[in-house]
Amino acid sequence: MNVFVGLIAAMLSLGTPLVIAAAGETVSERAGVLNIGLEGTMLAAAFAGFATASAAGSPWLGFLAGVAAALLIMAITAELILRRQADQVVVGTGVNLLALGVTGVLFVEMFGKTGKLVGVETVPKTGGNLGIDLVMLIAPAVVIAAWLLLAKTRWGLAVRACGEAPEAAEAAGYNPRRLRFQAMLFAAVTAGIAGAYLTLAQAGSFAENMTEGRGFVVIAAVTFGRWTARGSALACMLIAFAYGLKYAINAMRLPIAPQLFDALPYLLALAVLFGAGKGATSPAALTLPYKPRA
Repeated sequence: MNVFVGLIAAMLSLGTPLVIAAAGETVSERAGVLNIGLEGTMLAAAFAGFATASAAGSPWLGFLAGVAAALLIMAITAELILRRQADQVVVGTGVNLLALGVTGVLFVEMFGKTGKLVGVETVPKTGGNLGIDLVMLIAPAVVIAAWLLLAKTRWGLAVRACGEAPEAAEAAGYNPRRLRFQAMLFAAVTAGIAGAYLTLAQAGSFAENMTEGRGFVVIAAVTFGRWTARGSALACMLIAFAYGLKYAINAMRLPIAPQLFDALPYLLALAVLFGAGKGATSPAALTLPYKPRA
């Protein structure tokens, strides 16, 4: 029973940042913007949250700093892909590499040698062995908000039009560039919360490249979820179950190579992405630049 409770607790904790980030990524992709730089954005938010919480002594200020860092990165990304029409994949890859290098250097400069752990205060937890925190409770609300925005508002209708046929959206009186930027800002806020959660709720510290591919896992989950907020959230929890299973099996000390289970979440992410390939229809204008009419 203890192993089962531990598995559920791990799934909730590890799934929370994935679910929150996926809600924002779903909105962004439905607008036609594939945020390959999600990994780097989350990493930058994780470091900003950690550094701020370390200096201010408040995890909540750390979350604000994480969101601010994500918004800054997304604003730069938007300038490159919306105004200058740079390739979304190339820009996102550059963001990932830049964030990896900058956070690593700043961590060493501010906190000493690589690998030195500096603890910070984490968000309060309740719920006994499950370790429920406030951000976990917010995660379903973020998913519902993304669903309501996309499915039940005129803004959501316009955003989805930008992801399918931006020319038609412009002809109907909407500004595709502005709507895509707004969708990216929503994605930045969720990425900032998700990244800060890694340091301020899960680890209580920072380590270089601590996102460990979670941004790419989220993108895979959005595809598996057919670009819907609910489907993406369910896919994230499935992958989080694999993360939790890895820790549970390691705790049971079974005579199996632990490296096999270290790879399990990523193998599952690849499997669901492959399984989603057949019959999946992405937004027609996803990754395609749009040049407004004169």
